[in-house]
Amino acid sequence: MTTTTTSGAPTPPRFKRSPHRKKRQPRTRRVAAGETIAAGKPPHPACTAVSLQSPFGPALPRDFFEVDALDLAPLLLGKLLRRDEVVLRITEVEAYRPNDSACHGRFGITARTAPVFGSGGHAYVYLCYGLHMMLNVVADKEGVGAAVLIRSCAPVSGLATIQQRRGQQTDKPLLLTGPGKVGQALGLSTDWSNHPLYTPGGLEVLDGPEPENILVGPRVGIEYASPEHVAAPWRFAVAGTPWISAPKNTLRPR
Repeated sequence: MTTTTTSGAPTPPRFKRSPHRKKRQPRTRRVAAGETIAAGKPPHPACTAVSLQSPFGPALPRDFFEVDALDLAPLLLGKLLRRDEVVLRITEVEAYRPNDSACHGRFGITARTAPVFGSGGHAYVYLCYGLHMMLNVVADKEGVGAAVLIRSCAPVSGLATIQQRRGQQTDKPLLLTGPGKVGQALGLSTDWSNHPLYTPGGLEVLDGPEPENILVGPRVGIEYASPEHVAAPWRFAVAGTPWISAPKNTLRPR
């Protein structure tokens, strides 16, 4: 995995008030996934809906991640990343598989790549260009060597903390569109590698609403890979959201 990458070609899947003023049941208001969930705070225009009564779903179970990276990647769209008060909705990912000339696993097991060969559901965080912390979700069974790179997200809560970590006082997409920006917003370091994302506390992946439509296209920044893997449509994004990194013109409806 690089600042941008994936490989191989996927197989297409696919109320009337009563006279007695009865007590009304609380209503669930739907709000944008980019909203800061707090009393008195207006909705933040990001992505799809979540419930104010239950803004976050449960942590995803370990077996959710123990599938082929190419299957896991689109399944992660709409899911939530949580660390402390910061919650992000995943909007763009890339899949990296075994025998993929763009995958870090191609180097075999080293001190740096060992987490990629762990069991699905763990984090793999690496430093790119000496600047950016890149968050990947390890996929498949132990020993396979596959992962999904989190390329972009939309803010759900903790906007002030995200802005402080990013050093940018904005709520526009440039805040979180790019894998290095996601790592910075979450305050990650390589120490988070091997962290189980399915356990409470620390860094978690929570359930979230599935996107209605998905875009696919070739991965970004993997020109060093084989032509087959450069062209493989293993990049996935939520359709209709601005929270996607460049280039966008290589993405098409799935």
